[in-house]
Amino acid sequence: MSVAATVQGLSKSFGGAVVLDGIDLELPRGETTAIVGSSGCGKTTLLRLIAGFETPDAGSVDIDGTQVSGPGVFVPAHRREVGFVAQDGALFPHLTVGQNIAYGLPGVRRGGAARRRVAELLETVALDPAFATRRPHQLSGGQQQRVALARALARSPKLMLLDEPFNALDAGLRASTRKAVAQLLASAGVTTLVVTHDQEEAMSIADRVAVMRHGRFTQVGSPREVYRHPVDRFTAEFLGECVFVPCTVRSGVADCVLGSVPVDPPGTDGAATLMLRPEQLMGTEASDSERQTGVGTVVASEFLGHDVLLTIDPGGDTAPITVRQHSIDPPAVDTKVHIDVMGSGVVFR
Repeated sequence: MSVAATVQGLSKSFGGAVVLDGIDLELPRGETTAIVGSSGCGKTTLLRLIAGFETPDAGSVDIDGTQVSGPGVFVPAHRREVGFVAQDGALFPHLTVGQNIAYGLPGVRRGGAARRRVAELLETVALDPAFATRRPHQLSGGQQQRVALARALARSPKLMLLDEPFNALDAGLRASTRKAVAQLLASAGVTTLVVTHDQEEAMSIADRVAVMRHGRFTQVGSPREVYRHPVDRFTAEFLGECVFVPCTVRSGVADCVLGSVPVDPPGTDGAATLMLRPEQLMGTEASDSERQTGVGTVVASEFLGHDVLLTIDPGGDTAPITVRQHSIDPPAVDTKVHIDVMGSGVVFR
């Protein structure tokens, strides 16, 4: 794996409060890595340290094999060959779109060569070259973010940094814009680091996801890996809804109120808590005579259009569990259902 940037032992405190605590991270060349975490966990500070907007208390940052920050070394932000796109795009309101993009061009910013390069960059971010004469206030939020991206790409950066780039957009526009930006960066082969508090966003656009808590990473891996095989309960709950059920593990199988469920990784035998995702469960109507393991009663139903959330009481001392399944003819409230489990689970102790 070729690495475009490396962070080692990076630490930062403000006023005695530790914000980053010995962060290590490698950014594979040409891939997108997303850092996801709640507000105040340190993800934006990490981005600013890599960009050169802040100096670390300890640790180092290497970009394309060159150390840009470390003991006795600090390369200014404008010399790091890094592109940066902020939440609001940060376009200059008094300049046209073309002038905003040309501002990012190294060397000449005027003349025919600059105009041609601006037109190319606008086409790269799926905007008509005619947009060059418009002012930022004449653009939609999604268009402004694309212009900000074009300005950042103008310098042909070795690393692109995106700080909550879609946060200011409404839900529908956010989804379409992030998809377009992700495709653009992937096709251009630009190594990208994006920070967000939106778990779905992180998993949909990134090749790798790093979950941050209190200035440290709890887990770094592919979106599928961190979602399906979280290393701890915090990571599991932060990335999506969970179903937790007491169990006893024997030889890689968890015995619980839902029946026998394989666990991955197998772990050690003994008492534990089984974690499943709601979409791994399916409730199907059961006859009154069925009393075996895995039968419960629907106590609530929430229609969500494509899906329906069923709250099912499995009986005994186990708390009601949530099942997410398709909304076509779901079991009604007060119906006894058999709960089928798809795939394997994860156990925590």
